[in-house]
Amino acid sequence: MPRSAGRGVPDSPVVVEERFPPVHPSARMLGDVELLLSGAFAPRTAFGGDVPLDDDLRALAAAQGGVLLVDDEGTAVAEVHPDGSLQGLAQPSWGSFRSLHLRPADLAPAAGRIGVLLHRPLLREEVDALAGAAEDEPVLLIVRTIEPSIPSDVLVRAVMAAARAVPRSQVVALPFARRQDAEADARLAQAVLDSYGATGFDGMAPDTVWSRAEAALDEDDPETLASLLDPSTLRVLRGWRPPRAQRGLVVFFTGLSGSGKSTVARGLVDRLHETDRSVTVLDGDVARRMLSSGLGFSREDRDLNIRRLGWVGAEVARHGGVAVLAPIAPFASTRAEVRRMVEAHGDLVLVWVSTPLSECERRDRKGLYAAARRGEVAEFTGISSPYEEPTDADVVLDTTTMSVDSAVSSVWEHLRAGGWISRSDADA
Repeated sequence: MPRSAGRGVPDSPVVVEERFPPVHPSARMLGDVELLLSGAFAPRTAFGGDVPLDDDLRALAAAQGGVLLVDDEGTAVAEVHPDGSLQGLAQPSWGSFRSLHLRPADLAPAAGRIGVLLHRPLLREEVDALAGAAEDEPVLLIVRTIEPSIPSDVLVRAVMAAARAVPRSQVVALPFARRQDAEADARLAQAVLDSYGATGFDGMAPDTVWSRAEAALDEDDPETLASLLDPSTLRVLRGWRPPRAQRGLVVFFTGLSGSGKSTVARGLVDRLHETDRSVTVLDGDVARRMLSSGLGFSREDRDLNIRRLGWVGAEVARHGGVAVLAPIAPFASTRAEVRRMVEAHGDLVLVWVSTPLSECERRDRKGLYAAARRGEVAEFTGISSPYEEPTDADVVLDTTTMSVDSAVSSVWEHLRAGGWISRSDADA
C-alpha cells in the first residue's frame, strides 16, 4: 500500500523506510497530527499558524530533511517535513475509547447538528438545555481528551453518562488540546465544528460553575452536588473523586538529611495503621534499595528516583490507598511533577520538615555532612548541591524544638481537618 499524502492516512500501518530520525512527540502534538490528517482542522492540513510545530522539531526537520513521528507503542504515525507538511503513515489504534475517535467522514450525513466542545463534564442545567435543543436537531458532544480539566477517561465516561439523557446525541472523542492563545483556540474550535457539520451551542455555563461542583465533591456537599450534576454524571465523578476519607492520598515528606522527616513519617504511619485506610510506606532509603539500586546521586539520577517514588505513590492513590513518602526530594520541579501525577486521581499533602542545616549537621551520626564538607561526598544536598525550599508546602515542621509526637500530631490534625481521616478514626 502506498503512502498517503496530505489529509488521508492508510487504514493499516505500512512498512516504513526510516528516511528521517524517529521522534516521540508529546501527546498534544500527536493529537494535532491526528486532527490535521483526519480533516477535523480543515482547511488546515499541515503544521503552521494556529497549529505550530515545536521549535526543536522544526529545527530537526530542517537539519534532517524531515522527522518521523512515532507513538508510545512504537508505531510510525507520520512524517513531518521542514515546511510543516505531513505524510500520514498509520491510523492511531491505541488508547481508551479509540472507537469514539471518529473522523468527520465517519459520521452519518445530517442536515444540521448542534455541536458542543467539552473539556469538563456537563452540568445538570446544560444537560437539560441540550435535551430540549435535541428536539429540533441532533447533538454532537465532542470531548477534548488532551489535557482536559479532569482525567480524560473519567471525562469521556461522564459525558457518555450525561448523553443518555439527551435524545439523538452522539459522543466523539478528539485529541484536541486547548491553546493558551484564546483567539487561536476559538478559531480551531470553530474549524472542528465546521468540519463535523455542527453549529455551536450557546447554552454552556461558565467554568466557575464547574469549579463549584469540584469543590462540592471535595467537601462532600450532597445538596450542591444534586443541584449542579445529574445523577448519572455524579455517579461517574464519585468513582473518580470520592469523599476525602475514601480518596487516595500521598503524604509527601521532604527535607534535608537528618531533618527528622523519616522519624515523623514513621510516627504518622503508626497512627494511620490504627485507621481503616490501606497504608504503603515509601521511605527514601528503602526506595533506593528496592526501586533505584542502579542509580547514582547526580541530579538526573535523583530526579529519576523521586519520579519513580511518585509514580508508585500515584498508583497507590489511584487505587484508594494512602502512600507515605519520605525522600529528600530537593528540587521543586520534581516535586511539582510528583504532585501532577498524584493529583490526576488522588490528593497530595506536602510536608516540609524545615529543620535548619546546622541542626541537621549536629545530629549527623554517620558523618556524611562532615565528609561532604571535606569533599569526600559529591552532590550532597545542603553542602555541594542545593535544596530548593518548598513554596507550596501544606504543613511546615521544624523539629529543632518540636517533639516527634508534636510533629506527628501536626500532620495528623491537618489530615483530620482536611477530611482525609474519617470522623470515627479522628475521634478514636
